Amino acid sequence: MPMYQPNSHRNLRLDVGAGGQILDLETAIKDGILGGGGGLVCAGVTEKLDLKKMIEELESIEVPSVFICPISLDPMQDPVTLCTGQTYERSNILKWFSLGHCTCPTTMQELWDDTVTPNRTLQQLIYSWFSQKYLAMKKRSEDVLGRAIELLDSLKKVKGQARVQTLKELRHVVVAHSMAKKTVMDKGGVALISSLLGPFTTHAVGSEVIGILVNLDLDLPSKANLRQPAKISLVVDMLNEGSIETKINCTKLIEMLIGRKDLGSENVSSLSLLAGLLRLVKDKRHPNGVLAGLGLLNTICLDESIRNSVVSIGAVPPLVELLPGLNNECLELALHILEVLSTIPEGRLALKDCANTIPNVVKFLMSKSESCTQLALTILWAVCNLAPEECAALAVEAGLAAKLLLVIQSGCNPVLKQRSVELLKLCSLNYTATIFISKCKLSRTIE
Repeated sequence: MPMYQPNSHRNLRLDVGAGGQILDLETAIKDGILGGGGGLVCAGVTEKLDLKKMIEELESIEVPSVFICPISLDPMQDPVTLCTGQTYERSNILKWFSLGHCTCPTTMQELWDDTVTPNRTLQQLIYSWFSQKYLAMKKRSEDVLGRAIELLDSLKKVKGQARVQTLKELRHVVVAHSMAKKTVMDKGGVALISSLLGPFTTHAVGSEVIGILVNLDLDLPSKANLRQPAKISLVVDMLNEGSIETKINCTKLIEMLIGRKDLGSENVSSLSLLAGLLRLVKDKRHPNGVLAGLGLLNTICLDESIRNSVVSIGAVPPLVELLPGLNNECLELALHILEVLSTIPEGRLALKDCANTIPNVVKFLMSKSESCTQLALTILWAVCNLAPEECAALAVEAGLAAKLLLVIQSGCNPVLKQRSVELLKLCSLNYTATIFISKCKLSRTIE
């Protein structure tokens, strides 16, 4: 909604035409734009449209400022004019008067007459303007829904490149129009589109199918159908070989299809899927791909039986190297994955053997969110506890002790503080108190 601009409605001028033509009320009436008899005069339309409903459904559209009540900043439905020439929504100005005000809210002039006069001309113009916009919106919606149905019917007949083009157009329609999504689902589109995925499906068809499916609300039977090994295998192949958009969509679809009970399945734990995700995560050129890949990898790692496979494909070093360049959302996901992997011996060993684990993880103590601090502490504890003598010196050199002191002095929860105390003791095992303080530069931290 635009900011209200005071305007006397005796000489009202506004843009009501699609071509930007400026009209005043007198011209609008003369040219028949307002219609007549309280109804809308429009080809093929004789029913009375509800103004309140139209305003609600057209909430996001930009409304001419002269239709806006200066008090509520909402479109007026029952405009009335004061003796000052200013117009307001009836209920709003009457409430103003009921509070004891005897002035015009816009001009603050004393009112010599508190009569409110219905502004029928403006009301009719508001009604006509909203009716035009509403009917145009409904027409566009009907055209889109009709086109979605036509495309679904075409998919039953066309093959080859024609099928690819039909799917591509349907994907654009579904992405752009929420009502088209419902139409596709109501007309059995999910089953039809899913049936196009199989062992002999080309990647051109598969990428369009998956691009549609990730934009639909899939029910449980549809998800079960898409979990068939042949379909999952195709999705994994395209995750490894498709365009970046296709890879992201494949990742999103797999995320939609799996639940915690499905994580141990052969398909989800396949090395091909894990390798494809790792490649997606490592591609820094596409932040959306990194986020999608980390999200699915995080979900997969919730299953203990899969964690060893994640470590075995070499996921730990690249995740550690990625940490400094990640945004907050991706950082929490990456730290959570590493924290989960640190719960198994193979994961702890991989973290210890990665040269940058300690320096990279230490950076996020007390520098991001409390959640990041907690995850970082858990990872560091797992690594340092695995090889105290080897890791303590590295941790001290990376500034861990100073960061731990900050955690202890902060308002973090008691569990974090206790873990920090234990880790601080672990780091100090090979030093005298004087050398430890000197090495850690704790005096600078305290200052």
